[in-house]
Amino acid sequence: MAEAEGEQGKTVVVVGVDYSEHSNYALEWTVQHLASGGMAGGAELVIVHAKPSPSSVVGFGAGPGSGEVVRYVEADLRKTAEDVVEKARRLCIANGMHALIEVVEGEPRYVLCNAVEKHNAGLLVVGSHGYGAIKRAFLGSVSDYCAHHAHCSVMIVKQPKAKRTRAETE
Repeated sequence: MAEAEGEQGKTVVVVGVDYSEHSNYALEWTVQHLASGGMAGGAELVIVHAKPSPSSVVGFGAGPGSGEVVRYVEADLRKTAEDVVEKARRLCIANGMHALIEVVEGEPRYVLCNAVEKHNAGLLVVGSHGYGAIKRAFLGSVSDYCAHHAHCSVMIVKQPKAKRTRAETE
């Protein structure tokens, strides 16, 4: 099976980021491994943030004054996206990595799978929130959806569990 390649014959790696520590850890892990030459031949890094639409946050039929609420929510979502992008940009600069950073409005699971197709990615990296089966059933799992629907390999990066103190283990 041929590996997906970018314009210069390098593997394209798409990393999904949001405002969570889990996705930040996944991005840090990816950048560190790519910067240290962890992929033979190098890789092109594409960082994607899925920004929810204001209507998905506010809901439909919000009633009188909903226009003002939607504008407030839109401003907050835009600020969050700017913060996520800036954090990713600083991490890449600190590690000497060049990356394409995109903000796309939509549901994260669909945005990431579409980004894989758009960039002909060979690898999609996402963080794991560590939800149990019940929470995952109610909230859904972006990583689970992507693992089943993305047309490339999917790496789910988990944060190491915090080391327990001696008192906690006794």
